[in-house]
Amino acid sequence: MDIKREIKELKKEMNAVILAHNYQRGEVQDIADFVGDSLGLSFEAARTAAEVIVFCGVHFMAETAKILSPAKTVLLPDLGAGCPMADMIDAEKLRGLKAAHPKAKVLSYVNTSASVKAETDYCCTSANAVKVVQGALMDEEVIFVPDKYLAAHVSKQTGKEFIVWNGYCPTHVKITGADILKAKEAHPGAPVLTHPECTPEVNALADEVLSTEGLIRYAKASPANEFIIGTEVGIIHRLKKENPSKRFYPASDLAVCPNMKLTTLEKVLASLKEGKFEITLSEEIINKAKGSIDRMLEFV
Repeated sequence: MDIKREIKELKKEMNAVILAHNYQRGEVQDIADFVGDSLGLSFEAARTAAEVIVFCGVHFMAETAKILSPAKTVLLPDLGAGCPMADMIDAEKLRGLKAAHPKAKVLSYVNTSASVKAETDYCCTSANAVKVVQGALMDEEVIFVPDKYLAAHVSKQTGKEFIVWNGYCPTHVKITGADILKAKEAHPGAPVLTHPECTPEVNALADEVLSTEGLIRYAKASPANEFIIGTEVGIIHRLKKENPSKRFYPASDLAVCPNMKLTTLEKVLASLKEGKFEITLSEEIINKAKGSIDRMLEFV
């Protein structure tokens, strides 16, 4: 049987929903019920009647889905699909930082483990971090983990200074200012769209600095026909699919996340057949971590 058909039949039989992040392989995006950013996908899954969530992404994303749907079975097709940036901070390190700054509130990027979210006052995404800061934290001392470049972007937008952890996305830092200038020379007039996880040097050269979903919306609404895309190259599959008459050029062909590319159709099928790899979290971690997400939602 064709693997895509087998996945479709098993999914129906198991009452499962398949989620794929924007950075996944094109063929994985194509078999998903929902394609999007990590938190948005978790909310989509929580709203469905599905009993099983197959998260084609990385480990922290599957954990977030479990936090928002604790009664559902959450599967990650490749247990080795981690996030180097999320791994740069853990609960013990964060507790140490909190002890050094006892009056500070903690703002954690969604790209963190469940145990870090459990130590967090407010969660945020690259799309809503500015709103969370403006709504809740302008008059507070704030620890921002783990991405120093997202922190720099939010600081520029709000004028707020943070206690910043020295974390970053190894994929986004592969995009350089020289890459942007070269792409602009090759495609004059094409808007440059970059992600907040890029370096300040790169984002200073952009026309727009956007989350993945913000980038998708901008490309669809813009009258421009060509775009330079400064984020992980997997998103170009969705951009082309949703905008067939427009052209999209990666700012750098090196901006490939190896962890995002670990998930294959074969692994999705195996995940459905064998129930692997199931994400489990303690009730305490789920409740504490969900609190940081709930507090975020008060402002977005």
